[in-house]
Formats: sequence, structure tokens, C-alpha cells
Amino acid sequence: MTHSTSNGTPSHSAFRIPNLARWLALGLVLAFAAPARAQEAPDNDTCLACHGDPSADPFIDPELFGASIHGRNRCTSCHRDVTEIPHGVPLAPVSCASCHRIETEVYLNSDHGLALKAGVTEAATCRSCHGNAHELLSSRNPASPVHRANIPETCAQCHGKTAEMARFRLAQPEPVASYDESVHGRALIERGVAAAAVCTDCHGSHDLHRATNPGSKLYWQRIPATCGKCHENIQQTYLRSVHGGAVQAGKREAPVCTDCHGEHTIASVKLAASSVFPSHIPETCGQCHAAERIITKYGLPSHTVDTYMSSFHGLALQMGMPTAANCASCHGAHDILPSNDPRSSVHPSNLPQTCGKCHPGVSAQVAKGQIHSGTRPGLEHRVVGWVRRFYLALIVMVIGGMLAHNFLDFRRKLAEHYRRHRAQATGMRMQRGERLQHVLLILAFLTLAYTGFALSFPQAWWSSPFVGRFDWRSMGHRVAAALFVLLSVYHLWFMAATTRGRKELAALWPRRRDLIDPFRMLAFYLGRRAARPVFARYSYVEKMEYWALVWGSIVMVLTGTLMTWQDWTLRVFPKWCFDVVNAIHYYEAVLACLAIAVWHFYFVMFDPDEYPMKWTWISGRPSESDRAHRENEPDDEV
Repeated sequence: MTHSTSNGTPSHSAFRIPNLARWLALGLVLAFAAPARAQEAPDNDTCLACHGDPSADPFIDPELFGASIHGRNRCTSCHRDVTEIPHGVPLAPVSCASCHRIETEVYLNSDHGLALKAGVTEAATCRSCHGNAHELLSSRNPASPVHRANIPETCAQCHGKTAEMARFRLAQPEPVASYDESVHGRALIERGVAAAAVCTDCHGSHDLHRATNPGSKLYWQRIPATCGKCHENIQQTYLRSVHGGAVQAGKREAPVCTDCHGEHTIASVKLAASSVFPSHIPETCGQCHAAERIITKYGLPSHTVDTYMSSFHGLALQMGMPTAANCASCHGAHDILPSNDPRSSVHPSNLPQTCGKCHPGVSAQVAKGQIHSGTRPGLEHRVVGWVRRFYLALIVMVIGGMLAHNFLDFRRKLAEHYRRHRAQATGMRMQRGERLQHVLLILAFLTLAYTGFALSFPQAWWSSPFVGRFDWRSMGHRVAAALFVLLSVYHLWFMAATTRGRKELAALWPRRRDLIDPFRMLAFYLGRRAARPVFARYSYVEKMEYWALVWGSIVMVLTGTLMTWQDWTLRVFPKWCFDVVNAIHYYEAVLACLAIAVWHFYFVMFDPDEYPMKWTWISGRPSESDRAHRENEPDDEV
């Protein structure tokens, strides 16, 4: 059965007949109509008589073509070289510019068009976004790939392929994934908000350009207008602010929407991950107001961020109280104005109202003093300065007097403790030369630790003595390192070449009992053993410490040498080897310092049996604890 349209011509479904019948019908049409229409181009039904067949190349679905925005046009509107049937093949390429001249001109000057002209075959073309011309739908049609709801998915066909896009060095390495997680993407994808911003709202469609191009919608000076298409009220407020005025004056350092809110990562202000979440606002504002280049160029106060962070509000915010006042709470967000502007929320006449939002009932007295941190030296009210100086003097006198009193008390008691030790101790545990080695080791170790960590933490207060014209830190570190190396060489000779040294080495050598004694001691600590173990001349505690010192010394000397002669090291080894040496040197130093503080200091000072210290390193004689818990040994007076 044949269906007809309202004007009597066969509809597309009329062509769905066997191929033989189709060709016979076409022959009759050509035989009888050709003389009368010799000069007229073929109509669509004539074209679809062939191309409406699924076996045709190309196949054009008559229903989809009829529903497309091109379905009302003649096929020959695009395929202008078709003047008769049958026509020659191949047909000339179709140019969208023949109808869409303005759009094409704009596209050819866009980043996609310029890339295509430069030979980048991956660059988006008309078909890449709009789809097949024979099935092209209006952008208002929900099934169209350029319908608002489908734009992110359409752009993702190229920009979602992050590995392929990486070679083009785009500003956003994962634009699709970051957009999907943004406030705009979530609104569109999760809640179906049709008005949510999509790619073309910000980047443009045919006129897409890089953000560095002044013609781009993402050019820094045009961003307020781009965002203002949706956020018009905010845009107008922003343009009247100090930041908006600076942008209009061409000052690049002035923040625009994306500087505070982000770009693809824009998140709701209610989300903790947002750059404008209350706890992150000082950090966001600090990008400019703590930047030396900006505050110097524009004469901004250098203490703004620091004084806020040390204020009551700043400290509360750092302690996790998001309701504490932040920069935007007082200065505003989009309507920021200088404090001398009567419209500003921080103008002295407006402070009672501004502060009253959190502190009801405050009066104009609140404007009399520093708002951020009223106790910062040099910025505080003169009365606060008087109080500060009075208490500093009082603290010095009171605490200084206490320290002096306690020092005299401690010195007297320490001397008495030492006299009792000398009177009770017998024999010698450390000879004079060994005690001297110990003192030199203390000096070298402490100097190396101090000067080494000062390089790793140059901003720490205890590193300040090394800040100056001459590199005292480096010089001190190298002198201490040389002393340490010489001491290590001497100790090696002492332990190997002298009778005393060989005796000490034999006593320090690990034995089978050193594996058992720790478990015996642990049983004693836990009450599983009644008697405390009796140790040899050196216990497992001292042996562990000694051999750890030997190992650490070897590591530190080798890595330190490679770092000192870094030119040779970098010439012989790859850079990553130097980085490995640097890491070993640093972490071995951390390990050594912690071991001294936790292990050595406890057993020679904080151990109740030895407190306030083990005098052996000064007197050379064994302590009372040594005599009580060690096997009897012959005196070492010689």
C-alpha cells in the first residue's frame, strides 16, 4: 500500500519496496518526466529512491533525514554538483559554508579551525559536534548532540581521551572528569538542571579560543562577563568592587571569578573542598594579599594575612571552627571596597553593623583599635604597647630570678652528688684519652646536627643565627665534619693498634648472651623474673649503641663526602643517585639524633639509677649502678 503526503507526492515510506520495483518506478519517472524537467535538478524523492536503500553507499535513512533540520532542503542544496540522474561519483565535498557563512568564518578563526588548517586531523569539525548532516537536529531538540544537556558528553568524545589530548598540552589535563565533579557538572548530571553552565557557555562554541587570546571568553578581563551571563547580579556587584574596578582598569593582578572559585573544579561554598569554604578563604585571599610581588607593587599592607591568622578569629578558624569570622565575613565577597570608602563594610562608620552580625550590641567603640590582631607589636594601640612592655620586663625579672635561684641550687646539689660519687667509686671504666674522645664526639655531633638541620629548616627561629652575609652554617658544618672524620680515624687506630683498645673491642664484640639478655631484662620488667640480670663489662644496651654509632658514622661520612664534592658526584652518577645520597644523609641524621635522645640520654641521665647523670664521662669511674649490676672485673687503673 502506498502512502501520500498532503500534496499528493509519495512519502518516504513509499520507497520501501523491492529493489526491482524501485528501479522500474524510477525508470518510468525518468522516461515520462525527463522531457518536461530536463533543466530541473533532481528532487529529494528521486535521490532517496537510491540512497534510501540500506544497501546504498551512502545510506540515508529517509525518516531520520525527514526529521532533521535539513529535511526541508533539497539534497542538491548541499550536493550542488548533482544535476542529473544518474550522477557521477565521487561527489565533491560538501561545504557547510555555502549556507552557514558567518558560523564558518567564526569557526575557521577559532582554535579548532586554526588547528584543522594546520593539519591537526583530530581537531573538531562541524560533524564532530553536530553529527551527521543527514540526521542533524536542532540544538533545541533533546536528542541533538549540541543540546545543552548533551554538550559535556559531545565535548568528551575528544577531550575525554586524556592520553590522546595530553600531546596538545591543554590547560586542563582532565577537563571532563573535573567538570563532572564541579558544582555545574553535578547540577546538570545529577539533578538535571538545564540552566547549569556547560562547556560552550564558558568556552564558546564556534568562537572557541585559548584563555590567553584576548578574544576568548576565558580571557582574564572577559571572565566576569562570561560568568555574568548566568550570575548577572553578582557580576554587577563585582564590577563596582575594588577588584572589579581594577580589572576594568587593566590590572592583571586583580582577581576575577576563577582566581577565587577555580575553573573546572568550582565547588559549592558549602563543600569543605571548595576554595571559598570558610576555612579556606584566608588561604584563597592570601594568594594575593600575602604575595610579596603584589603587595609591593600596589602598596598593600604586608601584615594582612599574618595578623588575621594570629587574631582571635584566625586562631578559632585554624582550630576547626568554620563559623569564626573570615575575610569575607567582614570585607564581603563580591562587594569588597577599600576601608576608606563610606560604602565599605569595614569603613569605621559601618563596623558596628558588620561586627554586630556576630556580636549583637557592639557600638562604634569597636572601630577604635586594630581589627585583625590588636596585640601585634608595632600595630597595637599605645596602651596595649605599654602593657606588653611592662609584662616583658616583669617576665624577665621574675623568671630570670627563678632561673638564677634554681641554677645555684642545682649547681650546689650537683657538686655534692659528684663528691659522693668520687668517694664511693673504685677502679677506672674510661681512661683520660677515652673521655677526651667522648667530649670531642659530643662537640662534633651536636655541631653537625645543629648546622645540618638549620639547612633543612632555614625558616625556623633556631636557624636565624646563620642568616647573614657569611655562610657560618656551611663553614661550621664542614669543620665539625672534619673533626668527626679525624676522630673516627683516631678511634679506629686506637681500637686496633693499642692494647687498651683491643681489650675494649673484645669487650664490645657481640656475644651469644647479648641475644638472651634483652629477653631476661624484659621478663624482669614485666615481673616474670625476680632477679635483675647481671651484665658483662658492656651490656646489650651499650653494645647496640656503640655498633649503631659505627654504622651511622660510615654512612654519614660516605654520603657527606659525595655531597661535599657534588660536582664530581654529578659528573659520575645520574642526578637521582645524588638525590638518594641526600635522602640517606638526612634520614640517617634524623635516626641518629632520635636514637641519642631516646636511648643514650635515658640510660646516662634519665634512668633513675643514674639521675641526674652518669659521671663516668667526667670521672672515668664506674657508677653505683655499674658496680651493682655487672660482673666483677679487675680494676682498669693502668
